[in-house]
Amino acid sequence: MTWRAAALLGAGALTLPLWPAPWLGVLLMTGAVLVLTVVDWTLAVPPGAVRASRQGARVVWLGDTATVAVHLHNTAARPLRGLVRDAWVPSAGARPGFPGAPRVRIDPGARVVLPTLLTPTRRGDRPAVRLTLRSYGPLGLAFRQRSREPETPPWTLRVLPRFASRRHLPEKLARLRAIDGTEVARGRGQGTEFDALREYVVGDDVRSVDWRASARRADVLVRTWRPERDRRVVCVLDTGRTAAVRVGDVPRLDAAIEAALLLAALAGRAGDRVDLLAVDETVRVAVTGGSQSTVLARMVNALAPLTPNLVETNFALVAGEILRRERHRCLVVLFTALEAAALGEGLLPVLPRLAARHQVVVAAVHDPVLTDLTTRTPKQVREVYATAAAWRALTDRDRVRAALHRHGVTVVDAPADQLAPMVSDTYLRLKALGQL
Repeated sequence: MTWRAAALLGAGALTLPLWPAPWLGVLLMTGAVLVLTVVDWTLAVPPGAVRASRQGARVVWLGDTATVAVHLHNTAARPLRGLVRDAWVPSAGARPGFPGAPRVRIDPGARVVLPTLLTPTRRGDRPAVRLTLRSYGPLGLAFRQRSREPETPPWTLRVLPRFASRRHLPEKLARLRAIDGTEVARGRGQGTEFDALREYVVGDDVRSVDWRASARRADVLVRTWRPERDRRVVCVLDTGRTAAVRVGDVPRLDAAIEAALLLAALAGRAGDRVDLLAVDETVRVAVTGGSQSTVLARMVNALAPLTPNLVETNFALVAGEILRRERHRCLVVLFTALEAAALGEGLLPVLPRLAARHQVVVAAVHDPVLTDLTTRTPKQVREVYATAAAWRALTDRDRVRAALHRHGVTVVDAPADQLAPMVSDTYLRLKALGQL
């Protein structure tokens, strides 16, 4: 029943003083309202007679807005008057894509489209919860209601990681082209990758003479070489408990994902092979190989539903997976936290055999709260203890950083909004120095 039935009964109650038997009037009016309500409920279109489906976006970047529309088809012989509520999980940021309340009227056999605007606040899979349809009778005294899912399986919107750092990509690519221009790409006996054939000149190394090509051309031809471009870059994301810590407005894992995506885009443009691992107690995500045009899309799609796991990361597993998967020397970028307890007991014991084969970079997000606590003057006893704890944390970080440097590891310690460009700068610097 709706408020109209109660209002109709209340209006009838005003006439009770005119009745010779008020109790009889109450019974008669109540019975009349109940009869009208039952008739109105019977005339309401059954919700099962309305076919519902969804169409629209399946993927959206975090921070952007997507549209998913509900299509309703009235198969009944009577017009549908009702309300529609398309419910999503709160983090999907759903709101109606039309002004006013979601009240609809659908004539028999007609269709209506109700768009919903989604601006997600978290990455990952954001499912639709349910679609609720309330069908009113012609008098508006009663309604039928049903909650259901239009599809099986339910509609899910995948929210891809925020990739705001792609604005740095043009500047990094310009630096990459400058580095490639300064490298000696052709020369006698330099490099390991075949480039072209040219005529022999005095001073060429005779070991570079291609005798078969020379026989075909009836001239002495030598091979020229260029440095190998198919280098390997391995991005390793620590998804353990330290990745769940919020630094500023984002979790530490999200900042690491952003930096890994920018590095993958840059290294892919440089012709390097990019692999990705996400590890805590087990290997959560593994993206290997693939062409330059598809590797970034595969990484983005694989990282979208990734969440931190509140366990200690097994760095022995991390080192073992890298050494097993990568037989040739490569650049390993480990996105983790410079936490003395986690790295001192987990990473440092296995670091020597990892650094002996590969060039290792440890990238960590610097917590601005520690800097703020150590730069301001404490005014209360509580602030004194907080400042002392911050200094202790920074001292532990410095000790871990020094231990990593002793093993030849490059450390990038930056705020969350600067981690992505600084990791890419480190990659370009190592590339310019020929250390990859």
